[in-house]
Amino acid sequence: MPDSVIPPLSLRDHDRDFAAFAGSMGDTYARYGFAVVADHGLPTETIDGCLARFREFFAWPTDRKMAYHVPGTGGARGYTPFGVETAKDARHFDLKEFWHVGRELPPDHRYRRYMPDNLWVREIEGFRDYTLGAYEALDALGRKLLRAIARFLGLADDYFDDKVALGNSVLRVLHYPPVEGAPEGVRSGAHEDINAITLLLGAEEAGLQIKDRDGRWLPINPPPGCIVVNVGDMLQRLTNHRLPSTTHRVVNPAPERARFPRYSMPFFLHFEPEFLIETLPGCVTDDAPNRYPSPITADGYLQQRLREIKLL
Repeated sequence: MPDSVIPPLSLRDHDRDFAAFAGSMGDTYARYGFAVVADHGLPTETIDGCLARFREFFAWPTDRKMAYHVPGTGGARGYTPFGVETAKDARHFDLKEFWHVGRELPPDHRYRRYMPDNLWVREIEGFRDYTLGAYEALDALGRKLLRAIARFLGLADDYFDDKVALGNSVLRVLHYPPVEGAPEGVRSGAHEDINAITLLLGAEEAGLQIKDRDGRWLPINPPPGCIVVNVGDMLQRLTNHRLPSTTHRVVNPAPERARFPRYSMPFFLHFEPEFLIETLPGCVTDDAPNRYPSPITADGYLQQRLREIKLL
């Protein structure tokens, strides 16, 4: 497996020397749009327990899994079958299936119109508890990392706190089945993420690549126990591209690994639906004029992008 081009940052440095950690993370994002974080402190038992339950679910026959598919919702919750999601402008669908879990809200909450009820697999013991546990752990880690991003941007450390507290964030558990023959598509076509930041677990199995400034594809193969964290389009837009949302993909495995499935768990951290994505004044200069003079709400932007990738 080729080495990852991005060396890991240790989250322990977040507490030891926050300013230095924020500077290193910001510089890495400004260069690559991606960072690799070690010593993240996510609860191993919870994460492993969540993944074990999804391995069981994805092994079911398709007709049984389809009982948890909700048509017409853009895959917002529950199961999305193989052969649906297609990268923007791609000719072939991605070679994957996945499940989405969102934020739990009380029945009368005003954001319920943006965030539908979750689906839970009743036949698998502990499915809800482990999945929600993973969601909450990743949500908390994401908020912590946003504080470092805020410091790098010269904002108050808590700038993002109230903007993501009830964000429309989604945990996606992905299954890439073994690759048979020579399919036309790849496991995940070249794309950028829609949200603010993405926290990705399970990238140890080779395949994740980012597109560098010169057009080369570079491997991201983090050491075991690390998490990959990348900038999404919403944060790119907010920062006027000071922090870039980098094109990335998951290529098909080498022949000797083709018979192995691949699993990953990206957590797409979103702003609150009604947050107005308006370019930060500190990211506009004479050399970097405002690319986005017309602001848009986070939900408006999300709906626009979901249509582009054929989930709506």
